[in-house]
Amino acid sequence: AFLFFPLQSEDHVPEVEEAMLVQCADRLQQEACKELFKDCTKLIHDYLSMAPFADYLDSMYYNRFLQWKWLERQPVTKNTFRQYRVLGKGGFGEVCACQVRATGKMYACKKLEKKRIKKRKGESMALNEKQILEKVNSRFVVSLAYAYETKDALCLVLTLMNGGDLKFHIYHMGESGFDEKRAVFYSAEICCGLEDLHRERIVYRDLKPENILLDDHGHIRISDLGLAVHVPEGQTIKGRVGTVGYMAPEVVKNERYTFSPDWWALGCLLYEMIEGQSPFQQRKKKIKREEVEKLVREVEEEYSSKFSEDAKSLCKMLLAKDPKVRLGCQGNGASEVKAHPIFRSINFKRLEAGMLEPPFIPDPQAIYCKDVLDIEQFSTVKGVDLEPKDESFYSKVSTGSVSIPWQNEMIETGCFAELNVFYQDGTVPPDLDWRGQPSPPPKQGLLQRLFGRQVSGHVDTDNTHINFIHIFSVISPKELTTENS
Repeated sequence: AFLFFPLQSEDHVPEVEEAMLVQCADRLQQEACKELFKDCTKLIHDYLSMAPFADYLDSMYYNRFLQWKWLERQPVTKNTFRQYRVLGKGGFGEVCACQVRATGKMYACKKLEKKRIKKRKGESMALNEKQILEKVNSRFVVSLAYAYETKDALCLVLTLMNGGDLKFHIYHMGESGFDEKRAVFYSAEICCGLEDLHRERIVYRDLKPENILLDDHGHIRISDLGLAVHVPEGQTIKGRVGTVGYMAPEVVKNERYTFSPDWWALGCLLYEMIEGQSPFQQRKKKIKREEVEKLVREVEEEYSSKFSEDAKSLCKMLLAKDPKVRLGCQGNGASEVKAHPIFRSINFKRLEAGMLEPPFIPDPQAIYCKDVLDIEQFSTVKGVDLEPKDESFYSKVSTGSVSIPWQNEMIETGCFAELNVFYQDGTVPPDLDWRGQPSPPPKQGLLQRLFGRQVSGHVDTDNTHINFIHIFSVISPKELTTENS
């Protein structure tokens, strides 16, 4: 507002009338709120949608946009990536590290074996996870960057989290559990992740230490959304799903719910991070499922001297047996949890912007997981045949790149800065000036140009970064239409 409103500013917007400027300035002093610039925003939007937008559609900037969208929508196959070591295992197959050949960006590739999915009738679960991952864009939830298929598997390419999971850190890094400061920091980030999921009306239903992963910098992300489900507006859902010991009383009793199970599970997780033990079952001690569920329904958890009064208070409020009185379930969701005194030292605005320093930063030389040799091998699936009718399901999962993560990859790896060049004098760059240029040779497809070992562009073998400029130079605006974008 202070940049665009003043009459003397170089960036002054003349379309906003003086009376509207005065009104906004007065309201800014009296009752600052998000709705303050609503009228101004609508006026500017209406103005820009007419002649300025028509000019944009006729400009080289729109042609550049179409080039990027064309590149973004190219087919994704196993040849798009280099495959590296196995990191662990999921429900339907292995998880391994992989690298995009064209940019050098590292990811985790979660493989869903087609025959294993079919044998377990896991099609809806796999598709549900893919669609939810694709929908959620949060720094506290793993991102889906690509989805493709091979002959034997469906592959979800996800954020690579090198720091291990919270279960490993709680139980295999010295004395069990964390100090309170560290537990509170992780709880705050998980709270933000749950808030982002709930904003999309998604209940997670599987919050537990092994599903919370650390990145290189020590920040966490929620992973494994196989049990997550969308809750329609104004409705409740029913389903006795989750992990024993973390399922809320209303889930155990098979009652209807919305988002309350996630706040219960956060209470379980905070308790476990501080105590070094789950509140309703002991590690490595066999307790029948029925006994654990009885504890969840009827027995109050016990607190040791490891808990401060604030930590004890928050756990008790999150672990209320009745969801009607549980913190996070009173109508304001995550805001209720964030307002608890234990988070008084957390600036949530800075946390959500990734600007707070984590209390623990993983050692880049360490491997925070089991030895690869300890990861159990999947047995061969027998008695299952893949059929042509299965292709419909495969095509719904393997949809290529996901826009926002792909665009972030282009920026982070320097490809956007390298390619998105415009001359200061306003002349059209060669790769956008298609007039008089011969059509590109038809034989060599994009994948060969992009990922082939013998490329005409420069290849930096130190960081695998490929110079894309020769690609853009053969993608003329003449080939690109709004339909392609």
